[in-house]
Amino acid sequence: MPASSTPPGSPAVTQIAKIGLDVPLANTFDFLIPNELDVEPGRLVIVPFGRRRVVGIVVAVGAESNIPLEKLRAIESVRSDMPAVSADLMALFQFCAAYYHAPIGQIALNAIPPMLRSVKRLPDKLHASMRAVGITSAGRLAIEALPVRSSVQRSILQWLADGPQLESALRQRHVRSSALLKRLREAGWVESLDASAMPSSFAAANPSTTTTPSTNTQSSAPALNHEQQAAVVAIIKVLDPGADGYQAFLLDGITGSGKTEVYLAAIAEVLRLGKQALVLVPEINLTPAFLRHVRSRFPNHQVAPAHSGMSNLARFVAWRSAQDGEADIVIGTRLAVFTPMPRLGIIIVDEEHDASYKQQEGVRYSARDVAVFRASQARCPIVLGSATPSIETLDNVARGRFTRLVLRERAVVQADLPTVSFVDLDAEKAPDGITQSMIRAIDETIKRGEQALVFINRRGFAPALVCGGCGWMPECRRCSARMVFHRGIKRLRCHHCGAEAKLPLKCGECASTDLHPTGQGSERIEDALTAAFPDRRIARVDRDSTRRRGSAEAIFASAEKGEIDILVGTQMLTKGHDFSKMTFVGVVNADGAVFSADFRAAERMAQQLMQVAGRAGRAQLPGRVLIQTRFVEHPVYQAVASHNYAAFVSAALIERRLMHLPPYSYLALLRTESRNAAALDSFLHRAQQLAKSTLAETIEAGGLRVWEPVTATLERKAGYVRKQLMLQADSRRSMQQFLTSWIDALRSVDSRAVRWVVDVDPVDV
Repeated sequence: MPASSTPPGSPAVTQIAKIGLDVPLANTFDFLIPNELDVEPGRLVIVPFGRRRVVGIVVAVGAESNIPLEKLRAIESVRSDMPAVSADLMALFQFCAAYYHAPIGQIALNAIPPMLRSVKRLPDKLHASMRAVGITSAGRLAIEALPVRSSVQRSILQWLADGPQLESALRQRHVRSSALLKRLREAGWVESLDASAMPSSFAAANPSTTTTPSTNTQSSAPALNHEQQAAVVAIIKVLDPGADGYQAFLLDGITGSGKTEVYLAAIAEVLRLGKQALVLVPEINLTPAFLRHVRSRFPNHQVAPAHSGMSNLARFVAWRSAQDGEADIVIGTRLAVFTPMPRLGIIIVDEEHDASYKQQEGVRYSARDVAVFRASQARCPIVLGSATPSIETLDNVARGRFTRLVLRERAVVQADLPTVSFVDLDAEKAPDGITQSMIRAIDETIKRGEQALVFINRRGFAPALVCGGCGWMPECRRCSARMVFHRGIKRLRCHHCGAEAKLPLKCGECASTDLHPTGQGSERIEDALTAAFPDRRIARVDRDSTRRRGSAEAIFASAEKGEIDILVGTQMLTKGHDFSKMTFVGVVNADGAVFSADFRAAERMAQQLMQVAGRAGRAQLPGRVLIQTRFVEHPVYQAVASHNYAAFVSAALIERRLMHLPPYSYLALLRTESRNAAALDSFLHRAQQLAKSTLAETIEAGGLRVWEPVTATLERKAGYVRKQLMLQADSRRSMQQFLTSWIDALRSVDSRAVRWVVDVDPVDV
């Protein structure tokens, strides 16, 4: 039937739109386009879907459909409050859909701000009723005069010192914002302002990331050393009019080598050319520190954040600001890689090795890898920075795909790498997790007026409660994992599904009341340090202690000012922070990774230890690292001691080549879960059969193997049994060709009782 024909009673149509929806179905959906609607690819539209009305994105417009026109429903309306997504961004969505074998609707609609995914229209006067607050001259004077215990008030005043902020943004940062504002107003330190007082349209909705306009276009930058200058010259050379525009750089710089200054110098050149810069950081908690650097360096340029911790309004305005070209610099976590930027001139991926760049739920994309594709697409340079580059990135350098820029000197003159030594736990006891050797080292550090950091990559008080009578330990009812004892809240908590339970009064097996914590977590280490240093200022940084908005930022700000003597915490402390008085780093309970079955565990362990060791001695003061371990001779510990990450990588590459593991092969995992174990086994058996038959039919399938299904590392999570099937190929091309055919066949299998997803290039197996 021709597309121009109209079923009785239906609206007049001329064309058909293929629309992506936020549903886990691979195909797009065909809808009729009423004549009165202007529809083009990239437009957000509202369509009927079942009994609901949902927002979709137009992927293509054509004149044919495989479905009879009388069965098609019509688009209801087009979102006029949102310009069409650009062709470049739509091409990026298409690439992700093809490479990660995911629905384009899920990719696109999860990248778009939540306010635009709602069928509700945005208010015509979005900013009219917003109230802002600004700091007074008295408030500026009060910042330094406030006592240490007033850290929250000080952090608010410091935040306002950069320019007026919305009261709604303050409510995101602090739960008791109304009471805090009342006290600050009564003290005469802040004042209410109209939204019109904000410096720009972007500031009106998200001022926490902008600055007060300045008469200078750029603040003074520190002088670069020879290595930094050479790196900057290489990067900006790609920006020359006659250059190709695209080149991928690995900025391989030891901790404290000044990679951030290289980023900022490159951004300065991009801004001079009238282009935009996109900066990715691995964690939300690193965003404020980087924003401060950028705001101070470029006070007359707009900076937009992009991460999931922002309010829906802030995310919407940041997106629109970047899309309209108003925001010159976008800084965010992995989701920011999809931010629309019409003048994109450079992409920077800080800590490129970090596993946080890999999405672990929904569409399992790697933001780092997507960023490389986007830079190639935009013909602009991309800089991947790290002191401990991933083995895959180093392999890309070896294959000539990336250009390596090396920083081997610390940026601060006379700032040497810290000395690394060990405490043998077989020779010295560690009650409550800390040896006397470490206590003495911390004491010496604090007495010199310096700061100490104690790292333990496990939160909570103790990994488990243990019965002294029979050895029973309480387990999560929904996961194959023990419940973690959190003494601060006097509860047991599962770190996998979030379930909580009261502390048991007696053993669940023998009814003994002899229950005691075993092992160490960050809470227990904090208690031990408090007992050893009762008069010192100690702050714990982990996911539990920084749940409130702005709490992590306040702790880091206090540490930078020297108001904290000892920081104790998890991996949140290992990267991106620069504390000039931090001279000692202690590492507790790091041996767990030694026994991991994941082939990447040693790489992650080396990266984590070298990153946290790099927090020590970043200024002129000498640094020291002390690691408690039972495996002093382990290759990872020896690499850390000699600051020789390259030696570790060389040894790891030999092992991977022998075992035919990435980067010498390519992996994909079929991850499955179900409440019905029999249904799960049946589905996996059928999936394996289809894989073998597909393999026999696939062209260029040499070197492609289908492994036996195995249980996941965490066999049960939130009540679901979990298993996986691994695929391995010699080339990316053969893997992609195989997956395309196999997944099409897999979608025909009855899987109503099973949830499954294909994870391409998994980071944990």
